[in-house]
This record gives sequence, C-alpha cells and structure tokens, in this order.
Amino acid sequence: MKTKVKIAVVLLCALAVSGWARGGNDSARVRIGIAKIVQHEALDACEQGIQDALARRGINATFDLQNANGDLTTAAQIANKFRTDRVNVAIGIATPMAVALANTIKDIPVVFTTVTDPIAANLVTSLDRGQGNVTGLSDALPTADHIRMFRDIARIRTLGFLYTSSETNSISDLAKVQEACRTLGITLISQSINTSADLRQAALTIIGRVDGIYIGTDNTVFSALPALIEVCRNARKPLFSADVTAAVNGGCFIANGFNYYTAGLVTGDMVADILEGKRPADIPVRLLTASEMDILIDLDAAANCGITIPQDLRNRARYIYQNGRLTERN
Repeated sequence: MKTKVKIAVVLLCALAVSGWARGGNDSARVRIGIAKIVQHEALDACEQGIQDALARRGINATFDLQNANGDLTTAAQIANKFRTDRVNVAIGIATPMAVALANTIKDIPVVFTTVTDPIAANLVTSLDRGQGNVTGLSDALPTADHIRMFRDIARIRTLGFLYTSSETNSISDLAKVQEACRTLGITLISQSINTSADLRQAALTIIGRVDGIYIGTDNTVFSALPALIEVCRNARKPLFSADVTAAVNGGCFIANGFNYYTAGLVTGDMVADILEGKRPADIPVRLLTASEMDILIDLDAAANCGITIPQDLRNRARYIYQNGRLTERN
C-alpha cells in the first residue's frame, strides 16, 4: 500500500512540474512578460486585452508589465530581464519592443503584437508561419483607403504626415503614404521627429503648408497626441488618425483603424495556444481584418474645420464624438 501511495505522489508531482498552463483552476501558474515601447491609450488597451484573453482561456498567470518609455536602451534591458527571469512567454507590444525581445530571447516563446510590418522588422521572413521562437500579430493598415477618404471628405490637396524616424513601422507607413499620395495626386509634406517632445514643434513647422495631417500607427506620435490635436484645432486643420483607441477623447476629425483591445484579445489567444502546446514557428502571423476596424467621427472637430461629414459615413461610424461627449453605437 505504501509503495502505491508513493508512486501516486510521484506521478502527481511530475504532472505538476511538466505541464504548461492548460487552463482551469488547477493549472500551473505561468509568468507572462508584457512590454510596450511607450504608454498611450491604444497600447494600454492591447495590454489589457491580452490579460483578459488569457483569463478567458483559463490560464493561471502572473504578469510582469513593463514600459520602455520610448527608450531603446530600456527596451533592451526589459528583454534581458524577461530572459533572466525565465518568463514562459515574452510579449512585445509595438515594433521596437518586439524587436528588442526577439533579438535578445532565443529559447523562450516571443509573441509580437501591433507590429505594422513584421517582415521589414526582421521578426519573421513570411506571414505564413512564425520564425523559430517568434510569431505574432500585425496591424498593417489600408493606408491608401484612409488617404482617399480624407481627400474626398476634406478636399485635401496637400497632406501633412508626421512620423518617428527611428521606428521601423513608421518608415513603412511613410512609404505607403508616399505611394498613396502619388496615386491620388496629392502633394505630401512629411516631417520626422525623434521623441514625443518634438511633436508640437514638428506640427507647427508644417501646419501652415498643408490642408490636413494624417498619422499612422506611430507610437511616439500617439504618446504626445494632445499636443498635435491642439496645433490642428488652433489652425482649423483636420487631423485623420489611423488609430481609433487614442482618438476617443476627441480632437481627431476622423479616426479609422483597428480596435486595439480586440488586437490584445487576438494576441492573448495566440499566447494561450503556445502555452497549450503549439510551437510559435507553426503559428502564422495574424492579420486583423476589415471587420475588426472601427470608425470614429468627431463632429466637433469637423465643425471647427468647416467640414460636413456625409451621412453615409456617419451611419457607418461606431463612435460619434459631439458636444464633448463620445457615443458608441452597437
């Protein structure tokens, strides 16, 4: 009898030690490292979505939440921390943070999210599968559609574009904006920045020469978005944002982009799949679809610029900002 009891205890211990988090209250607790390059509403929403998705999947996890504050040296330090601490999965939100994790961590799953061009960032060589220990989600945008909408509604002939020169995703966005403007017959005036502190002056530099400003998924720009909104409001020039989450407090004439909380949920499900046994290399890069995009219209900003929003676009919008208040439609 004693021998049988000992064998049973050994087997139970072996199961507890060997298992990845399988879900449920009896699963082994896992450590998840989540790091974002900078703090702003969109990346915060993504971070929360990841945690909520793992909870829904029954993953018993503790989270090490880190913010690089826009500094690449800090991003590298966070990556080293996750590697030294042996987190079960390291998650990088936004391109610079994802690249830091992938460059540093080779024997722990790395999942990137909200990365515009993971191939250009050398995270993967194909969207059809992961690369080694790395896979994730891309938030590539229909840039040409955005600029066409901006042109048609706001009569844009000269477009301003602000971007961070050190962000791979922003350089990728710039190329798409340049191509779209060539195709649509729009003059482009672009201005790069290095840090969020540069944004206000960069906007002031170009605002008098453009009909409106377009911003992509640039994390440094969004971390100082109120400064840009103020410049556009004072100049009565429309601002088009490719990110809805950061526009919910008003100021962006139109925002059309992916819901970053939804992006977090999708990313969290990918992480759960890895914890339940899938290899990152076998998981294709996830692309958000048009059905996962939202439209926000700021009628206050439109009125300030003297622009009338077509009724059909108002009918399609999930969010309407008017009289200083945000209304969400089902």
